Amino acid sequence: MEEKTKEQLLDEKLQFTKKNVYEEAAPEKCAAILTYAEGYKAFLDAAKTEREAVAFAVDMAEKAGYTPYRIGDVLKAGDKRYLNNRGRSLFLIRMGSAPLETDGVRIIAAHVDSPRLDLKQIPLYEDSGFAFLKTHYYGGIKKYQWTTIPLALHGTVVRADGTMLELKIGECESDPVFYVNDLLPHLGQEQAKKPLGEAIPGEALNILVGGLPLANDDGGERIKRGILRHLYENYGMTEEDFISAELCAVPAYRARDIGFDRALIGGYGHDDRVCAYPALTALFDSKNDNRTVLIVLADKEEVGSDGVSGMQCDIIRDLLDAIADSAGVNPAVVRAASMCLSADVNAAYDPNFADVYERRNSAMISCGTTLSKYTGARGKSSTNDASAEYVGYIRRLFAEEGVIWQTAELGRVDAGGGGTVAKYIAKLNIDTVDIGVPVISMHAPYEVISKADLYTTYEAFAAFIK
Repeated sequence: MEEKTKEQLLDEKLQFTKKNVYEEAAPEKCAAILTYAEGYKAFLDAAKTEREAVAFAVDMAEKAGYTPYRIGDVLKAGDKRYLNNRGRSLFLIRMGSAPLETDGVRIIAAHVDSPRLDLKQIPLYEDSGFAFLKTHYYGGIKKYQWTTIPLALHGTVVRADGTMLELKIGECESDPVFYVNDLLPHLGQEQAKKPLGEAIPGEALNILVGGLPLANDDGGERIKRGILRHLYENYGMTEEDFISAELCAVPAYRARDIGFDRALIGGYGHDDRVCAYPALTALFDSKNDNRTVLIVLADKEEVGSDGVSGMQCDIIRDLLDAIADSAGVNPAVVRAASMCLSADVNAAYDPNFADVYERRNSAMISCGTTLSKYTGARGKSSTNDASAEYVGYIRRLFAEEGVIWQTAELGRVDAGGGGTVAKYIAKLNIDTVDIGVPVISMHAPYEVISKADLYTTYEAFAAFIK
C-alpha cells in the first residue's frame, strides 16, 4: 500500500468523511460484528413488547449479579441493582467509587415500546361469519402496512380474581396466527384513489380471530361465544377480563438476516430495542466499576413518554435523588455533573425515497452509530439541542476509543421529523445527546438495520461508561 502524501493526510484531517464500517474493520472486527448480531436477533425475537423486553433484561441482569432495588434502599460503591417499574420499564444501577459530585452518573436511556395494534377494552365481536377483535393502534404507523400479514397476540391479562395471565399466541409453528383483512384489487378501485393515509381507516384494523360456530347450538353469535369458551377453557378468561388486560397484536415474524451477504437484519421492533440491547450488553461487559452508571429501558416513548412507565414520570428523578442521598451528596449537584446518551434510532438514508432526505446530513447505512445533536420537527420544535461543549466531549471520546460514528438529522427540514426521550432528561439539568442506530422502514412491521451500525452503537455505549 502506498504511503499517503502530506496533502492527503491534511485533507483527511480537515474534512469530515463518513466511513463504511465494513470497509474500515479488520477481519476479526467483522467476525465480532456478525457474532454480536446473533445475540441481538435472539433478544428481538424474545422481546416483542415492553414487558417482554423488561423480563429479558431482568434475566440478563440477574445472571450478571444484579439484585432488586427499591427506592429508599441505601446504595454503596460496588452495588449492582435493578428497579423493575411495574414490569414495563427498567432501571439498572451500577454504583461506582468515583465521587458523584464531580463525576455524576453516566446515563444511557433507550425505550422498549414499539408501534403495534392494541386491543380495545371491549374488543370481541361477530359479523358475517367471522369473529374479530377491535384495535386501537399504538404509535405512528402506516395503517396499510398492518393488513394481510401474520400477527401474534401478546400481553398480560388480570382476571377478575386478581390472578395474572401472560399470553403469547402465534410465535410457535404449532400456534394459530391472526390477520387484518384488506380489499381485493378487483374491488379496490375507489380505495386505490385515496391517499395512503386514508385508504385503511383506524376502525378497519380489526383482527380476524375465528370462524367456527358452536356445534349443536341454536343461540345467536355462535362464533363469538365459541371464541369465549375457547378463552375460558384454555386461559380462564371471560369477556370482562379484556377490560383489565394489556393485549396487543405484533407481527409474527422472526428476525432474519437480509441479503446474500447477510450484512443487514430484518425484524420487528428495531425502534428502539436495537439501542436497548447494546446498552444492556455494554453495561454487563464493562470491567471498569469506577463510574456510576444508570441504564434506563423506558416505555411509552412512541406515544409521548407519558404515564407511570414513561420518561416524563418523576421516577427517574426520584432514583437519581436516591443515588445522591446514599452518597450524602446534594442531588442537584449530582444531576448537574451527570451525562446522558439518549439511545434512540434515526432514519437511514434510502435512495428509493431520496426526495425526503438531505443527503449531506443523513445517516448512511453501515457508516456507524449516529449522533443527532437535535431532533424535533421543522423549526426544531420539541427538541433537546445538545450543547456544542457536550457534543465536543463525545467527539473526543469516540476518537480516543476508535468508535466509527456519523451525524444526522431525521429528513429534510420541512419533511417531518421526530422526537426522543432526550428533552425529558435534559429537563433535569443533565447534558444529553441522541446516539443510535440508523433504520430503514422505521415503524413498519418489519424494519431493517445494519449489523455494523448495531455493533458500533455497542462500542459507543461501552466507551461512554468506561
